[in-house]
Amino acid sequence: MKKNDLKAWLYLLPAILFLGIFMVYPLFDVLVYSLEEGYNSASQSYHGVGLYNYAYVLRDPYFLQAVRNTFLLVIITVPLSTGIALLISLGLNAIKPLRNLFQTIYFLPYVTNTLAVGLVFMILFKKTAYTDGLVNLMIQWFGGQSVDFIDGPYWAKMFVLCFYTIWVVMPFKVLILTSALASVNPEYYSAAKMDAAPRWRVFTKITLPMISPMIFYLVITGFIGAFKAYSDAIALFGTDLNAAGMNTIVGYVYDMLYGSSGGYPSFASAAALILFAIVLTITCINLLISKKHVHY
Repeated sequence: MKKNDLKAWLYLLPAILFLGIFMVYPLFDVLVYSLEEGYNSASQSYHGVGLYNYAYVLRDPYFLQAVRNTFLLVIITVPLSTGIALLISLGLNAIKPLRNLFQTIYFLPYVTNTLAVGLVFMILFKKTAYTDGLVNLMIQWFGGQSVDFIDGPYWAKMFVLCFYTIWVVMPFKVLILTSALASVNPEYYSAAKMDAAPRWRVFTKITLPMISPMIFYLVITGFIGAFKAYSDAIALFGTDLNAAGMNTIVGYVYDMLYGSSGGYPSFASAAALILFAIVLTITCINLLISKKHVHY
């Protein structure tokens, strides 16, 4: 081995050790747990090795409900939050004098504690014995019927969860997209103006291709973040998400470890690896799509 190669490996050694101890080993450990059938956490014993834990989790109605909730959350919030953030960023980019001020205002929710924001949302949407909540009062002003968004029908609870999730992730996306728009070479716009190109064509042929790497980054991280959602649901519906019918896959994993049905690390490990496989598959699909639609 050359001297320079040895030096490079020595520089990489701390990072390799860190990744090995805190990422590779835990993943391998989770895989082992997921294959141990009838694992008893008290005696640290099991009676067999196989795929029973996966079969149990995939038949568990609580897990299937969590998968449904998580997929709905992903499908609704990721495209909507990215699209709305792009529209806001385009508006901010057009306001040159106050752009930095508005960027700061839009970024404030991102640095606010998510549980505190969730509490505010719960107060706004929750019906109590004393009040129907501010949102329901606004609905009644326009002649609509009040809805219990926290303890009411499933669609209402999912609406609040999606609304809350979009609100929480929006500031980061606005900041990234505003920075991406500001980095586009203005000479492209000058050339398009000389050719009298319409605005929609400038947007589709210049703006979108130039910021497509940032959009792709936000979509990928948005998918991963939405699949890992848990604190959002806790902030709105409390700790017993199964009773509320609003649990997520990460919440199911936590419940299997520490919740009222806790003490089943094998089931939790199987569910965690199923989530890992789902996220990995969707990420690979996005990477394949990006080869045709992302311009670096």
